[in-house]
Amino acid sequence: MTENEIGDRLLGCALKVHRTLGPGLLEGAYEACLFHELSKAGVECQRQPVLPIVYDGTRIDLGYRLDLLIEEKVVVEVKAVAALTDVHWAQLLSYLKLGGYRLGYLLNFNVKMLKDGICRLAEAWNSRARVTVRIVTMFAMSIPAPGMTTANTSSTS
Repeated sequence: MTENEIGDRLLGCALKVHRTLGPGLLEGAYEACLFHELSKAGVECQRQPVLPIVYDGTRIDLGYRLDLLIEEKVVVEVKAVAALTDVHWAQLLSYLKLGGYRLGYLLNFNVKMLKDGICRLAEAWNSRARVTVRIVTMFAMSIPAPGMTTANTSSTS
């Protein structure tokens, strides 16, 4: 299954979980139910796999855990927060880099409409050019990507 196909299945399962449960629960409940839906859909998924750090050629297990890893390709971080922050983006980006993954999703279930809580981050690393390209897809304009603001954002004093 390609990463885009995985994303389609993931979002379908996430929508089903959100429609059934709605907002207001703890992150762990959404994670467990999403894992259950993905498993029912025949998608290979790991819940809470350990992500070690390799530093100076040595593997160091520090207890970092991904919420979900789908098909050994796509990282999913499940949130149930009032709003996604730069810390959430940094966490996902770090997991992508540490694990050598190219695609990750931040799914915030604490929203009225799940489309307002879906964020996709694609990471492309070119080791020859030492360049990292990030492609952030926002499914709702109310959630700015890190360092970006939406067109309708205004400041008040």
